[in-house]
Amino acid sequence: MQLKIYNSLTAEKEIFTPIHENNVGMYVCGPTVYSNVHLGNVRTFLSFDFIYRSLMHLGYKVRYVRNITDAGHLTDDGDVNNDRFVKQTRLEKLEPMEIVQKYTVDFHKVLEMFNLLPPNIEPTATGHIVEQIELTQKLIEKGFAYESNGSVYFDVLEYNKRGLNYGELSKRNIEELFANTRDLDGQGEKKNPQDFALWKKASPAHIMRWNSPWGEGFPGWHLECTAMSTKYLGDKFDIHGGGMDLKFPHHECEIAQGKACNDVEPVNYWMHANMLTMNSQRMSKSTGNYILPKQLVSGENDFFEKPFHPTIVRFCFLQAHYRSVLDISNDAMLASEKGFSRLMEALKIVSSFDFQVSDSSSFDLKGWKQKCYDALTDDFNSPILISHIFEAVSFIFKLKENKETISAEDLEDLKSTLNTFVFDVLGLQNIEENNNEKLDQTLQVLIELRNQARKSKNFDLSDQIRDKLLAEGIELKDGREGTTYSIS
Repeated sequence: MQLKIYNSLTAEKEIFTPIHENNVGMYVCGPTVYSNVHLGNVRTFLSFDFIYRSLMHLGYKVRYVRNITDAGHLTDDGDVNNDRFVKQTRLEKLEPMEIVQKYTVDFHKVLEMFNLLPPNIEPTATGHIVEQIELTQKLIEKGFAYESNGSVYFDVLEYNKRGLNYGELSKRNIEELFANTRDLDGQGEKKNPQDFALWKKASPAHIMRWNSPWGEGFPGWHLECTAMSTKYLGDKFDIHGGGMDLKFPHHECEIAQGKACNDVEPVNYWMHANMLTMNSQRMSKSTGNYILPKQLVSGENDFFEKPFHPTIVRFCFLQAHYRSVLDISNDAMLASEKGFSRLMEALKIVSSFDFQVSDSSSFDLKGWKQKCYDALTDDFNSPILISHIFEAVSFIFKLKENKETISAEDLEDLKSTLNTFVFDVLGLQNIEENNNEKLDQTLQVLIELRNQARKSKNFDLSDQIRDKLLAEGIELKDGREGTTYSIS
């Protein structure tokens, strides 16, 4: 099977050829942890989780690196009061690293809720200050950067004078960039308006600062990812991913830094996940068309009529290709819930063996599997893969009604293949099993509380727990090996 990936750099689908056979180095830009992760971020990270799972299923050994940006960086106007970390520390009256810890924990909890696998390495910007200073020094030595009033800037004009192409990823014309850019960030320090900061001098009001050869300051946003990706994946690696909004200027600047510093194209395949909309409108706090991931799951919002389990949300997201705009709505979520229930019912049927097997199969299992892999290897086409999975779902329901036939061998193959695609590749979860597991954990807590009440001779509380559970159809049974329960 030949894997093809759409490369944003060339704007074409290309046959994927890893630098090292059967090994993949993949870097994805992670969150800036100054606030709760939003639903659009989840869509991006979920897309690359599916890509990560698919690569591993196709037999590749993947080193997946996803960073945490935990160092403050200025907005375009250069005003410290607009630094996102500074704003949040003042708003919440917390230290910067308290903000970082709070929202890093939130980020991990949200991604775990949607069953995203953790990356192999999750480096932080503040943990790689030394590497960023060294990279800046190297760019100065090679003539691609200059110091100005305690800050260091990348010289975009010099980069292009040497035959390199700033704008190659975003397909922007350098002359137009210079003509349309105002010098907001540099406050007159830059040689050219389009030059970007590698290191910024810290004003007296700036909280997050580090010593450097140019004085106290902090790293530029673009520099962080170049330093961390090259440290863990090398000067040139296979895949770099992120949201579409990062293509310019962030990823454009990463390419320039990598080529200028190491004399090599830093990434072979650039991949970008498209945006998320809600009710056909862009999600924005300013317009009010906005909810957090946990609000979608809990139902505490004004846009959806009920809560939706995280795996339903995941299923809905995967029904759009990662390069397509994904629009979510109440109707879309309800349709996903209905489709997911049908999928789980089919898996339950095929696992029960409640039907007669035959000497032959009326289902072209080999051809079906090939179509599934064709979709997976065609730039990770999750909606087409899901459509093929539902071809098998339809067959299973007809099989139950004795309208189709299947051999014992094909039945086992179909069951195994479906489970692999649904749970391992798409990363969906069986809600019923999860609910049973949570019920068991809850009952064990109540049993322990009852045991403690009995030890304390608080028999009124002990009996109350037993009687209330019995009223709900759950009977506790005390025996020599402890207390068990049965559900009627």
